[in-house]
Amino acid sequence: MSKKHKKEEIEQEQVNQQTVSTDSNVTDSKAQADEGKEQAAQAEQSKDDKVAELTAQLEEMKDKYLRLTAEFDNYRKRTLKEKADLLKYSSEEVLKDLLPVIDDFDRALKAIETANDINAVRDGIALIVNKFNDFLKAKGVKEIEAIGKDLDTDLHEAITKIPVQEEAQKGKIVDVIQKGYMLHDKVMRFSKVVVGE
Repeated sequence: MSKKHKKEEIEQEQVNQQTVSTDSNVTDSKAQADEGKEQAAQAEQSKDDKVAELTAQLEEMKDKYLRLTAEFDNYRKRTLKEKADLLKYSSEEVLKDLLPVIDDFDRALKAIETANDINAVRDGIALIVNKFNDFLKAKGVKEIEAIGKDLDTDLHEAITKIPVQEEAQKGKIVDVIQKGYMLHDKVMRFSKVVVGE
């Protein structure tokens, strides 16, 4: 073989190697591009999955919020109804306990029509009054004591003053025009009284 021929073979071999190298580089570039596209697709898929997950969580939170709002609204309505019923029927128990006293008054009125003995009628009414006073005490109502006491503006309302002869009665309550009552520790009605001077 001649030198020329050998040189051409070497050159041809170098060209082949460059072609293989270029083909290899092109293949590598295609593989990298494909790999990049795959990674981009995975990243896009990951974003879509994250968005879908967050959307599902948002919908769940909206549902919980709506349910909680509806539950609170129902609770509020139920509470208002219970409060209205409580106010409407709060006196029922007291009035129910008062009915026997009213029955006694009815019987007394019938007895008065046919009674000849006024003392018996008086005794019957006294029993009813005692029964009614016991009812009031059972409910926590008590009469405010006034006669002979010093005037206490937290309990008594002075209507007038009258001159008294005894020095001990000056500044004291000598008469009660209208009885006062307390419910436990609260004044329901002040005693209207006359004070000595």
